[in-house]
Order: sequence, then structure tokens, then C-alpha cells
Amino acid sequence: MLTTFLNSLMMAMTMVTMTAPAQPQMTTVATAIDSNPNKASKDASDPRAYLNEIDGDKAMTWVEAHNLSTVDKLSKDPRYSEYQADALTILQATDRIASPSFARDGMIDNFWQDGTHVQGLWRRTTWESYRSGNPQWRTILDVDALSKAEGKTWVFEGGDCLPPTSNLCLIRLSDGGKDADVVREFDIAKGEFVKEGFVLPEGKQSVTWVDENTIYVTREWTPGEVTSSGYAYVTKVVKRGQSLDQAVEIFRGQKKDVSAERGVLRDIDGKYVMDTSYRGLDFFNTELAFYPNGHPDTRKVVLPLPTTAVFSGYYKGQAIYWLKSDWTSAKGTVFHNGAIIAFDLKAALADPARVEPLVLFMPNEHQSVAGTTQTKNRLVLSILSNVTSEVRSFDFGKGGWSSFKLALPENSTLSLTSSDDESDQLFVFSEGFLEPSTLFCADAATGQVEKITSTPARFDAGGLQAQQFWATSKDGTKVPYFLVARKDVKLDGTNPTILYAYGGFQIPMQPSYSAVLGKLWLEKGGAYALANIRGGGEFGPKWHDAGLKTNRQRVYDDFQAVAQDLIAKKVTSTPHLGIMGGSNGGLLMGVQMIQRPDLWNAVVIQVPLLDMVNFTRMSAGASWQAEYGSPDDPVEGAFLRSISPYHNVKAGVAYPEPFFETSTKDDRVGPVHARKMAALFEDMGLPFYYYENIEGGHAAAANLQEHARRYALEYIYMFQKLMDNK
Repeated sequence: MLTTFLNSLMMAMTMVTMTAPAQPQMTTVATAIDSNPNKASKDASDPRAYLNEIDGDKAMTWVEAHNLSTVDKLSKDPRYSEYQADALTILQATDRIASPSFARDGMIDNFWQDGTHVQGLWRRTTWESYRSGNPQWRTILDVDALSKAEGKTWVFEGGDCLPPTSNLCLIRLSDGGKDADVVREFDIAKGEFVKEGFVLPEGKQSVTWVDENTIYVTREWTPGEVTSSGYAYVTKVVKRGQSLDQAVEIFRGQKKDVSAERGVLRDIDGKYVMDTSYRGLDFFNTELAFYPNGHPDTRKVVLPLPTTAVFSGYYKGQAIYWLKSDWTSAKGTVFHNGAIIAFDLKAALADPARVEPLVLFMPNEHQSVAGTTQTKNRLVLSILSNVTSEVRSFDFGKGGWSSFKLALPENSTLSLTSSDDESDQLFVFSEGFLEPSTLFCADAATGQVEKITSTPARFDAGGLQAQQFWATSKDGTKVPYFLVARKDVKLDGTNPTILYAYGGFQIPMQPSYSAVLGKLWLEKGGAYALANIRGGGEFGPKWHDAGLKTNRQRVYDDFQAVAQDLIAKKVTSTPHLGIMGGSNGGLLMGVQMIQRPDLWNAVVIQVPLLDMVNFTRMSAGASWQAEYGSPDDPVEGAFLRSISPYHNVKAGVAYPEPFFETSTKDDRVGPVHARKMAALFEDMGLPFYYYENIEGGHAAAANLQEHARRYALEYIYMFQKLMDNK
């Protein structure tokens, strides 16, 4: 199947060492100042309101001044040039694996970036050429050449190709990495954009092929016609040759939705089955409707499943769902949270009240489902067991469902990369903290597994080991974490350690091979810990739900428990312990800095949320109320204020000197959280580092050079805080 090429969020997996709970060595006591300054953006009494104007002259002057200050301070370190060069060498290595994606007719696609192709190449080769180890690529789209010709910094965000031939694709291009993108029709066979083809101007939008001459477009059709989260909720039909103002509305969600759209369900061969529509009631609850009579019928059927259930595929006439809460069918059968269930879709649509699924897989308390995919004849599940992976292949026949485990490496992280809808082959990556990525091709029908290639080791892992430990949180919950350190590590509390976590949105944190981390930190004597705290998806929906809304302090307690366990084991101590996290993990870092300033000596806060009183009015923040709660609810609002980093900086407290990172082009979380928190520190006389990438979106970097610079800045900061004080 020709899959979408998405630029993955490259979180800097830096490692922090933990030391005994003493005051950090580098501290400055906050001076008294208005500590409730984060008012609505139009409030004249907010002294930092000018920072809300993303591209405002005054705001950008402030940004540029702090960027210069941070780069000047950190780049003067004699190690900086070496670290940046090492990071760039790793990122641009030509012998890294060209991540493959199955295309039609035995072809393999890849999106490639290196020192010459900074913005990247979308390219194609044959399966035979790819597996030879020396593939001969044909360029489909040169994003660097396109950027130069059009005076843009285009970031390729993938494409939706019309089955079954997949020659016509709706390509998404983002200016600088924003979530908002432009859409253009591209002909792969000709290697060019279609003259007078489908073109959509920049916006947060979705587009779906109906047929060669028809698409569904969901976008902001008139100014302000978006949900409170800033996403579109009206879908219109656009015919080839029509202008957008000639489009005809076919579906409308509600303004209170997170987002909504009309779409198309196809079978594995790409054949049209029926229309669907989606309403995001909140981040975790959806209304999925089916239109059995097809386009353009408006009669819809909503199945009597929980709104938390996630539609995960259509396989041999069976609808596949992932249950995120317990559900009792009309017959009284109880289906439990976390189960993968299946039922005949057309029969269910004919008589919705009689839906009675079969259970494909029911995880135990130590398991969760990490993902699903399909080949031509098989359904494939990726499963986590105590945060290590296995892959199972399922089939549905007259005897019901059967499955077997694929013979892939044990005790590693397995990622389903791409599956073929013309055969039963799929690509799987295997990796670990100290094991470079290895690409396998597995046959989901026969179970045959073939190793294709491996990434060369990028750092010296000799003498290192990765171990899993369990900490006990404040309420008695056992919380797992991984520690990567030298086998002969001295348990004297002086090991520089980076502690990383995310803890939200049911996203699991798994071991991965970070060559930059290994080269710039582990190889030089640093240790790294990865905490699998509640809020994530390591143990299924219940593990996530335990940290929702007013229960979120459990997430923060879990993180502190891991830190204290590292300190109790004398792996590290406060002067040598740093923490890092991005996005929701950036909020986690901000909370930890404010709640336990005595535990950390370095805090890297990437593309964060930090103002939890006003987050719903900032960028896409309103869409995350199901995770965090509503500031307008009396109970939830009071809790959010109590944990909001921006509202809890106190005079007279010695905070570690943080490093705030964000991006001007981030239109998901936005740069305002980081800007105003840094400005608050500035007003209170507290030291900090601040770096805002002008490009890059929520990934905080738009190309490999920008990533290398960011890594160098982060690791120099960590070295100065955690290693240079030994």
C-alpha cells in the first residue's frame, strides 16, 4: 500500500543523571513580581501580551535577542562544534536505512534527506533493486528544487494516492513545518504536478479521493468556520475543474466538536465500500457513522459502540475496533477495555442493535496493543508486553479467528513500517537502546522472516547495558523505567543522568536506538533513563486513564518516584540529574521544575504547554480538554491552576536554570507558552536559556541541519550542568 510519508517528530532523547535531593548547584532565587500575569491575550494588564503575536515585530525582536544570547553562550563551549558536526554526520549518514514503503506493482518508495537534499527527495525503486543493497532510485519529487523555485521552505507532509493505480496523488506541503499545509495534485507516472489539477490553498484541512474526478475537502470554507480547537468541520464535494467556491456541502459536524469530516471506506484492494463520517466529540470520544448507500447519500448509521472505541480497519468484511472502555452488547456479553474486537460490518449496519463481536485479542494487565495493519490476506497486531514488542498475524475464516506470532527478535522494540496490499509482506523495524535498527521483511501468511539490512553502529556501546527497573509511586503503583548506563557504573551518586518521559495521550515510550544520544552522551559517560509513567499507553487504556484531568498529579508523582529511585540506588543525585521532554512532555518538565526544584540540576523543556489556565485559547489547545480538563470547570480549573507552571513560579525559590525550546511555526501547541514562561523568568530575575527555531513546526526543526544545531545546544547545556560539576 502506498502509505503517507510523515515527518516524524524527532524528540531529543537526552539522558539525565540523578543525584541526592539537595539544592541544584546552579540556582538563582526568584524575586517577587506579579505571579499571575498570564491573562487573556487582549488583556492590557498582561505585561507579556505582545508575545502572543506570533510574528509581531516586538515579539520577534525579543525572540531574536534570546536566540542570540543562548547560541552565543552555548556555542562558545569548545565542545560545541564537535557535537554539532557529530550530530549532523549521524543525521546525514548515507549508509542509514532508507525506510521503505510498499507502492503498487512491486515498487518501493522512500523519502530521503541528507546534506545535499536538505528538504528531501520522494523517490522510488523496484523491490528487487531495494533488497539488492544498492538500489537504483528514480526521483518522484525533489522538495529542495521545488522550495528553491518557489521561494519557500517546503516540508513534505506526504500524500493520499488514488487506488488502485495510485498514480494520482494529493500531495501535502507545509511552509516551514506548520500543521497547516497546501494540497496539490501530482502525477507519479509523469513526475509532475497535474496541470489544472486539484489545488487547495494553505489551511488545516483534510482531503479524500472519491474517484478520479471527485474529492472530499474539509477546511475553513468561510473565515471563522472552525471548531473551538481551530479545526474544520464542514466537508464539501469538489469536482475536477471546479473552483472552491463551486464546491457543494455534503457533511457538517458541530462547532463544539474537536474536528469533523466526511470520508471514504475502501477494502484492501482499494475498491470503494461506502462513505463514512467522523466527529471528534473530544480528543478520545468520536462518533463514527457509515453510509451504506454510498455517495452522495446522507442516511447514516451509527453503531451502538462506546464513543471511546477506535475503528482500526476493515478486513474481509469485518469491522475491527479497539475498545478503550468496557462495553456490554445487547446480548449481555461484556467486552473489556483494551480488547480488539471484530464483526461483520454490513450485517451490523442492517441491524445495529444486534452487533455481537468476536474477540481477536484481549491483553492481560501487562500488555497493550501498540498498532494494527493489514496485508492482502492478513490482519497484523503489534503488542507490548511489559514495554517489549511482539507481532502477531491474524486470519478470519469459517472457523473464526486464528493467529500466530511472527519470529522477530525478542526483547526489542518492533515497529510496523509498511504493509503490502498486493501480497502478505510487511516491513518491520527492530531496535533497542544499544541495538541499531534492523529492517526485516515478514510474510504475514507463511510466517517467513527475512533480514533486509541493518544500520551500522553509530557509537561505541561496548561496556554499556540497558536494564528495566520498577519504582513505587506515591499511591503504591509500580512504575517501570529503563536505565542505560555502563556495566561497571559506580553507584556513588555522581553519574550524569538524563531522565526522559512523556506521560500522556496513551502514547507508549519504548526503547529505541538514538545514535545522537549514544554518541553525544552515553559514549562520553552519561546515563539515560526512560520512564514509563501513567498517562502513556504502555499498559493499555487503564494506564492512560489513571492520569486524566484531576488525576494528573499521579503522572507527576510517577516521574518523581522514578527520579527518587535512581537517587536511592545511588545512580545519580540532584547535581548530576537532568530531565527532558517535549510537547505534553514539555508540560511534564515544567511541572517538575516548579514542584520539585530540589530534584533537578538541568531541565530541557521542548515545544511545551506551560499555561494550563489559558491553554484552551492558545493554538489547538481546546482539543486537549479530554486529556487535561477544562479551565472553565470549577473543579478542573482549580486543579489546572494548581499545577500550571506559569502560575506557580514563586519568589524566594531556587529553581534550576531551564532551557526552553520552541518553534515560531508551531501551530499545534504554539510558541507562546514557552515565550511567556521565559519572559516571566526574565522579569523575576531568574536565569534561563531560550531558543526558538524560526522554522520547524511542532517538530521544532524543519531539516537535518536545524536538528543537529538543536541537539548540540541541548547536549552542551546538559554537559555543563551535569558533567562539568563532577
